[in-house]
Amino acid sequence: MTDVSTPTTLTGTHFVPKGKLTAAVTWLGMTAPPPPAALPDEPRLRRIAAPELAGYRALFRRVGDDWLWTSRLVLSDAALAAIIGNPRVEVYAVERDGAEIGMVELDLRTDGEVEIVYFGLIKEAVGQGLGRLVMAKALQSAWRPGITKAWLHTCTHDHPGAMKFYTSCGFVPYAFGIDIFDDPRLTGLLPRSAAPHIPLID
Repeated sequence: MTDVSTPTTLTGTHFVPKGKLTAAVTWLGMTAPPPPAALPDEPRLRRIAAPELAGYRALFRRVGDDWLWTSRLVLSDAALAAIIGNPRVEVYAVERDGAEIGMVELDLRTDGEVEIVYFGLIKEAVGQGLGRLVMAKALQSAWRPGITKAWLHTCTHDHPGAMKFYTSCGFVPYAFGIDIFDDPRLTGLLPRSAAPHIPLID
């Protein structure tokens, strides 16, 4: 699992400069796959064997803009292609009735473990009970011979039900952290209307 070495301890409340955001991050993991279960055909996970950059970024933004997903948007074409073109990184489009409604990305570049790097549905598909089916299929894809750990992380900018959802799927929290970063709505990376649940302070 990801390195969670502890830096110098800080306590108390601290202001951050205007233009910055903070997010409390939680890492969660599991060390055994959930029990096998029969799942309906849809929604389905379609692996994108050779992701095209524009299509990848478009789906990434449809799913992630309102949760301030930006880590892949700041990468150059070469840097992004090196990641999603790696055979040990698997990108899946979540589809229902032939339309893309979400994405799942698995990173198997560390022997013995799999990170669910990205997991999400477009906002039009949220709240319909699809998330649990998608996670079940994601875990079926993630767990394979040689894997002993599966992990992911979430933060306070994510959907308010994310933590409950992940723990109900069998993940167990094991570390906390704080992320401080430039507000992408002020840098122009995302529209100012993104993530309305997070205050925008000029």
